[in-house]
Amino acid sequence: MYSFYPEIKPYERHMLEVDPPHHLYVDESGNPDGIPVLFVHGGPGGGCGKYDRRFFDPEKYRIILFDQRGAGRSLPHAELENNTTQDLLADMETIRQHLGIEQWVLFGGSWGSTLSLLYAEAYPERVLGLILRGIFLCRREDLLWFYQEGANRLFPDFWEEFVHQIPEDERGDMISAYYKQLIGENQIMQMSAAKNWAGWEGKTATLKPCPDVVDSFTEPHRALALARIEAHYFVNNVFLAPNQILRDAHKLANIPGVIVHGRYDVICPLDNAYLLHKAWPNSELQIIREAGHASREPGIVDALVRATDEMAKRLNKTDDRSA
Repeated sequence: MYSFYPEIKPYERHMLEVDPPHHLYVDESGNPDGIPVLFVHGGPGGGCGKYDRRFFDPEKYRIILFDQRGAGRSLPHAELENNTTQDLLADMETIRQHLGIEQWVLFGGSWGSTLSLLYAEAYPERVLGLILRGIFLCRREDLLWFYQEGANRLFPDFWEEFVHQIPEDERGDMISAYYKQLIGENQIMQMSAAKNWAGWEGKTATLKPCPDVVDSFTEPHRALALARIEAHYFVNNVFLAPNQILRDAHKLANIPGVIVHGRYDVICPLDNAYLLHKAWPNSELQIIREAGHASREPGIVDALVRATDEMAKRLNKTDDRSA
């Protein structure tokens, strides 16, 4: 079974100024002359973590990580102004141009898969390939499944902790009720809401209990950005037209891709990946038998590292033929 590549440090860091008040953290590691790959983190608002550059062979890839607006090391922290899906897609293009990259591979999980798909549909000529995990189509039914009715029936104990934050008369719209607390001026309530929101996600992310994942989600700095930005996006229907990703999937026709999805993913159920695969014939769907949603589950890691290795071989052969 494949595992993570050894830990490496960035050889270059950037702080890019985009629309006020935002500055984006970007770093590069691996081989400066390798295949450019952009790691697109989840959330929205999740930020990049210490494992994220370890899915890639550092001798073959130029590994680019960035924290999306308001997330991770980008500034201002947890900022909602000028923070929409369209802004993030524009930021990805800004990064590509700033780094002088003609084409790149996109690697994204959960919300990162959403953003990668939207970018590829908008700029197909810029994308060499897609490696995606835990597909999140961001349809209204996907949001309601996890935050209103569906996942709660599989995890009633965790759901009870999640709804406890919200007054009973507001529980008919959990996303809006949380959003109201997360943008309120009561900082104690705001942090309590953030940790409960993030805790619900962390506790349901893995097939088997994983305290490290829960701790990562509920760490206060990360939890605040994750909860505020996710709720902001979700109350606005992710700033997308209904079913936009599947509607425009024909634009992916010439892009090769691998879809990795846990059989028991509760946050983003498997139908997300299955429907995308049906609409995107040039994709390969790998259903991981003993896995949920998280990128750090062993079966998911194995499939993703294999996919990055295979993508490198495929693209290097293409380069050899064109030489």
